[in-house]
Amino acid sequence: MATTPPPIKLKQSQTNSTAQTLLVRETLRISANLASSNSNSTEPETPPPLSLVGSAENRRSSLGLVEEEYVNSSLRLICSEEINGRRWNYVAEKDALAGTFNKASIRALTLNTPQPPHEDLMSFLRSYVVPEGFPDSVSPSYVPFMKWRALKHFFGGAMGVFTMQTLLSSVGVSRNQATPGAVAFNWILKDGAGRVGKMLFARQGKKFDYDLKQLRFASDLLMELGLGVELATAAVPHLFLPLACAANVVKNVAVVTSTSTRTAIYKAFAIGENIGDVTAKGECVGNVADLLGTGMSIMISKRNPSLVTMFALLSCGYVFSSYQEVKSVELHTLNRARFTVAVDSFLKTGRVPSLREGNLNEKIFSFPWLKDRSVVLGPRFNDAFQDPGEYLAIEPLFEKEGYIVTYNPSKGKVYALLKDQAKSDDILKAAFHAHVLLHFVQSSNESQSSSQKQRECNNYSDIVLTTTDLEAHMSESCKMVSKSYGIFKSKAAEQGWKMSESLLNPGRARLCASDKLG
Repeated sequence: MATTPPPIKLKQSQTNSTAQTLLVRETLRISANLASSNSNSTEPETPPPLSLVGSAENRRSSLGLVEEEYVNSSLRLICSEEINGRRWNYVAEKDALAGTFNKASIRALTLNTPQPPHEDLMSFLRSYVVPEGFPDSVSPSYVPFMKWRALKHFFGGAMGVFTMQTLLSSVGVSRNQATPGAVAFNWILKDGAGRVGKMLFARQGKKFDYDLKQLRFASDLLMELGLGVELATAAVPHLFLPLACAANVVKNVAVVTSTSTRTAIYKAFAIGENIGDVTAKGECVGNVADLLGTGMSIMISKRNPSLVTMFALLSCGYVFSSYQEVKSVELHTLNRARFTVAVDSFLKTGRVPSLREGNLNEKIFSFPWLKDRSVVLGPRFNDAFQDPGEYLAIEPLFEKEGYIVTYNPSKGKVYALLKDQAKSDDILKAAFHAHVLLHFVQSSNESQSSSQKQRECNNYSDIVLTTTDLEAHMSESCKMVSKSYGIFKSKAAEQGWKMSESLLNPGRARLCASDKLG
């Protein structure tokens, strides 16, 4: 007598972030063939009465799933499946006389206990606000980023209601002080000015890649400024058009900056090829929070609160949430700000900070357009040197290098000039050397300084280094760079940092052979 082959159990692979249904249809074909071959037997199997034994004693574990024993039943287990932790058994009815399976008799039997309504609701909401496979499909910094992002959009949506109410009042809609045609014309001019500003600012391009945290936070400050200008139209409604145009230009610049930096930030959270899923869920979280903030603001506005007071409170929450949102992002690349943190830590402690430490210590308020940095990479020759003798004195030290590093005491800055043959590693090495020289100069100045106030302010521009001191520092820095640059790169790679010369935003000036003095 032929026996039905044992059922095959399947379990969803945990390595695949997307829930896939795995069904084994070959078992059905084998079972049908075996049953068909038994149909010619003179003593056909007598069908037992239909009963499904599902007690705990009649279950046994197989491949992590629970196998049901179908005793005295015409049902036969075909296969099992699991989707996102929920399991089903597929059974089919077998014709006892013919010994074959009946057509279209496959049924699904759930092995899951019914979930409470609130659990189904939570599962539905999670499908909209978190990526599939969460939390294994995203980096650990995803949750704090989304928390602060939602709070920021909540405050932003609330402020939008008050500013829109003010704009409509200023333009004359609520008080019927303007004809519909004039209102429409003013509104079109306002929006047109914003689009022009968006196009003009888009030329910044590459800056969105290497200083995206600073620009991201700056965009939120610009958005706050634009909303404040819109609110000011209530005080001077006769200046509605110029103020509204200026506000819309500022707001559109903020939108361009925020949109341009969004992909790189979401990419830092994605683990695997799920950047689209992470982006979609992140935008959904922002939209939901924006709607909640808008609803709250509408209810508050019915009580006619002070617009200035409400705007000030919401602005504080918006700026604070924006700052925490940007600080929670952990990027793997070394831009200028994170490169400075990494080199300073290496020179002081001998170790390169981890990704989390480096990102937390990165200065967010150091905006890219401010030129107050202590290290200038790729400057013009006349910015770095005013005395030809200084150049002639240090130039032989860098004869075999693709760069020249110097310190200008009058400006208190270190300049790293790049030669025309400088390659990617030369630019990185020049930046490292510049920070090493700055470290020696600052250490020397601190030892000579007797003013506590000067040490606290780190203002070394008043201390004039002699040519001998500068040459000594240059010689020391060259020796240290030759020994420690390779070690720094190795330790940075061990911590997971990725270095690229383009992210350091070097200047375009290059020293050619004709630039040499003789």
